[in-house]
Amino acid sequence: MGPDPQDSGPAGLGAAFRAAFSGHPAAVAIVTAAGPDGPAGITASSVISVSAEPPVLAVSITPGSGSGAALLAGGALAVHLLTTANLRLAELFSTPGSRRFGFDMDWYTAPAGEPVIRGVGTVLLCKPLDRMAAGTGVLLAAQVQQILDGGSPAPPLVYRRRTYYALDDWSILRTRS
Repeated sequence: MGPDPQDSGPAGLGAAFRAAFSGHPAAVAIVTAAGPDGPAGITASSVISVSAEPPVLAVSITPGSGSGAALLAGGALAVHLLTTANLRLAELFSTPGSRRFGFDMDWYTAPAGEPVIRGVGTVLLCKPLDRMAAGTGVLLAAQVQQILDGGSPAPPLVYRRRTYYALDDWSILRTRS
């Protein structure tokens, strides 16, 4: 057994919270929507499954950014679950001010208006259900309307301690009987 967890106290709680989640790996996704100035999107490591019946997911969005505001105002979302083949996309959509949806990106507009990027792991086309302020972010719940195979057979992309990793069969821990 390791040492008891240290109490960070109220003053250091925010820093301790960031440090705790920095070490906790999370799957990487790109969330896109049609915005008033064209397609918008962000890289997110905060997408979670909420319900299977009906299929509902949630994502935390920072409302202050142009892309975040567009996602929160959108009538339809596309949630792209990324693979290691999509590392460049993850970096592009996480860089403020980067040129997204350029001529060199393979994407199209779905019937409900959301931009869909080809060549990712899986794409979940969603209809927003509810938005809830949560600290400095907004938790957006959305019902999945359709699931598309994005065409990438590569292993899932995960994020930990500000670095991207592959999650593949070499990563499997097996318990010994």
